[in-house]
Amino acid sequence: MRSTSEFLLADLKARTHKHIRAAKELLTLSDDVLNQRSSEKSWSALECLEHLNLYGDFYLPEIQSRMERSRHVTERTFKSGLLGNYFAQSMLPKAKLNKMKTFNDKNPIGSSLTRQTIHHFIAQQQEMLTLLQKAAAVSLNRTKTRISIPFPVKLKLGDTFRFVIYHNERHIAQALGAITP
Repeated sequence: MRSTSEFLLADLKARTHKHIRAAKELLTLSDDVLNQRSSEKSWSALECLEHLNLYGDFYLPEIQSRMERSRHVTERTFKSGLLGNYFAQSMLPKAKLNKMKTFNDKNPIGSSLTRQTIHHFIAQQQEMLTLLQKAAAVSLNRTKTRISIPFPVKLKLGDTFRFVIYHNERHIAQALGAITP
């Protein structure tokens, strides 16, 4: 994937605003609806958001830290890395979602969750918007971040933003599906 850095950041901000709106819509639903599951192994809407919160708890500080330490200034064009593009694209929702195994430390199934989960998610998305704003002054290509799995690979900052935000999009769709009978 290749685009201008400005276009990429604008697209990611728009997606994040959409995620905030969806989360605010979930706040209008009853606790019973937010906690319902279609099957024993499926996630409720709150479990979907808690899964995203667990990832946000890793990626938001990682992105912040790497941006603060970066000495590389922004460039006009962002060119995705091979691995980063693969990870990001695999997260986008599709008509029939491909199932992925969730790491145990990121699997919220059976957790006792409340509306606070939604508020935490919204706060994380507000933080993401702040980071995206600051990213306009940092190289999306040369600034690198760690990933949440113990694998000795770093992704370009632009790919990390894409991965996290596309992952949010995937599970927001799943959360909305969980509340639909």
